[in-house]
Amino acid sequence: MENLPQEVIQSRIYEIRNLKVMLDSDLAKLYEVETKRINEAVKNNPDKFPDDFYFELTEEESEILKSKFSTSSWGGRRKATKVFTEQGVYMLATVLKSKVATEVTINIMRTFTKLREFALTYKDIIIELKNLKDDVKLSQNQTNQNSENIKTAFEILSQILEDSKNTQDKVMGFRVEK
Repeated sequence: MENLPQEVIQSRIYEIRNLKVMLDSDLAKLYEVETKRINEAVKNNPDKFPDDFYFELTEEESEILKSKFSTSSWGGRRKATKVFTEQGVYMLATVLKSKVATEVTINIMRTFTKLREFALTYKDIIIELKNLKDDVKLSQNQTNQNSENIKTAFEILSQILEDSKNTQDKVMGFRVEK
């Protein structure tokens, strides 16, 4: 389990209630224990699992999650599915106290860290793109203003040329007699 690929872990991290979480059944598979052992750990150590470490899915959330899988391997669960945040996953490893749990948790923590780093990088890219978009809008506005100024300048030049045509007929100064 020491070399558990990040892709395997990442495929088992879901976003529910705007939190990155892992299902109790997925953790059980990774930790090589039965799901009921995960649930027993939570039940026997309630002080170690506050609400921000884990929560139970509602029926609606469970249905939505099941619909994301092409085939459901859940069968008929008698208890609501528990999901664990990053902190909850770490706490599970301290409660389960097995070598496999420790090794898997290290890999899971690294994966959560990579996801966070990616999210921050992604956020920076989005900010840069927004700034670029704003700059383009400003440039377009400036270009539109410049176009208006050039149009006005040509109108003034046209008026000056028109006026100069009219004044060419009127010679100032000496009159040439024909």
